[in-house]
Amino acid sequence: MALEVVVLAAGAGTRMRSRTPKVLHPLAGRPLLAHVLDAAFRLEAEQCHVVVGHPADEVKAHFQNEPRISWVLQEPRLGSGHAAAQALPAVANDATVLVLLGDVPLVRAETLSRCIAASGDGIALVTIDLPDPRGFGRILRRGSSRDSHCGSRIIGIVEDADATAEQRAIAEINTGILAAPKAVLGTLLETLDRNNKQGEYYLTDIVGKADARGIAVAGVDGRVPEEVMGVNDRVQLAHLERYYQRGLADELMRQGVAVMDPSRLDIRGRLKAGRDCVIDVDVVFEGDVVLGEGVHVGPGCVIRNSALGDAVEVHPMSCIDGAMVAAGCRIGPYARLRPGTELAESVHIGNFVETKKASLGVGAKANHLAYLGDASVGAGTNVGAGAITCNYDGVDKHRTEIGENVFIGTNATLVAPLTIDDEAYVGAGSTITKTVEREDLAIGRGRQRNIQGWTPPAKRQGDEGP
Repeated sequence: MALEVVVLAAGAGTRMRSRTPKVLHPLAGRPLLAHVLDAAFRLEAEQCHVVVGHPADEVKAHFQNEPRISWVLQEPRLGSGHAAAQALPAVANDATVLVLLGDVPLVRAETLSRCIAASGDGIALVTIDLPDPRGFGRILRRGSSRDSHCGSRIIGIVEDADATAEQRAIAEINTGILAAPKAVLGTLLETLDRNNKQGEYYLTDIVGKADARGIAVAGVDGRVPEEVMGVNDRVQLAHLERYYQRGLADELMRQGVAVMDPSRLDIRGRLKAGRDCVIDVDVVFEGDVVLGEGVHVGPGCVIRNSALGDAVEVHPMSCIDGAMVAAGCRIGPYARLRPGTELAESVHIGNFVETKKASLGVGAKANHLAYLGDASVGAGTNVGAGAITCNYDGVDKHRTEIGENVFIGTNATLVAPLTIDDEAYVGAGSTITKTVEREDLAIGRGRQRNIQGWTPPAKRQGDEGP
């Protein structure tokens, strides 16, 4: 039987207290809904129907490049049962339907596969026992209401707002995740009413109606609470963020990476790290990042969409964004590598140095207080403190080409477009606007004058002082 997924993502998310739709709030740098869709896509479903409400356009725009999504608008929003019913007409008649929630981001494909397999010709629910089940719908089983996992049959779900004091003592809760054949689900959805305190069509009511019709309802145990936990406010989002990040840190450590404090690491994308890497505290990885073997990343660094070769050292508080860094380079502290930066082996980029669309050859150095933008720097070249490439004329960007084994003196201003050939020298404090030939010394300074016998301003004002 074919599988189709329905994701309920139309909730207003009022407890988030945000103008951003709840399902777009980020976990590990990606929207909650993206995590749910990842799990759905791993199941190789024929189609994924996402039910959205206002503001639907913002949610749809975020996933506009994902062709596997079929969008369904729920307007007005009349509850979870109503939301599922809006998506059902687009589902193939012979499909098994898996219902997911757009704000339950960490559910695993393995758990969902067990739920699908357990549904058969009836319904399967993912449930879990919680030490504090307040706010969740409780699972009702035939027999003792307190003995949730005694193997007795599931006969219903009661929402927290509608539960009695005895029912609220039940630890087993409904996660909102279920699977059923379309024919079964469609028949049960047609029987729903709004006779409850919320005045909504509860999807959970189909369980009791299924039991009344003799349709089997199976329970599938969620392994850990965080896997099936929904996000209703920013406190719950922060809890899931730390849980997820700890899992990523644990996996890195199993692969031979030293994570100095797993509670102070953030991976907001995909990180691949080689053996014997060291990641210090408060490091953030964003996008796609690759670290070779033996890379050492100091505290407070941000690395985004970059690849670092073996034995690279990134000293504290450095930002690397869209850069390719070869083996043995030394970066920082307080360095900024912007997109388009390419460093060959053993390059040194020191404190308060910024690069953008710059390539540096083997062993080149810019150890402090420099800006290299739209530039190529040859092997062995040294760029002194305060040296900058003036790459922007107010309209266009221009390149600076610096050869090998060049010495750029302190506070040099290199006005692009400009070429400095191999083994040339640029004197400290120079402004260079013309080509410097091989082995030449270029000096472009104003002439110094020492004026003797001048009168300081204080003396001109009658020696009153400041």
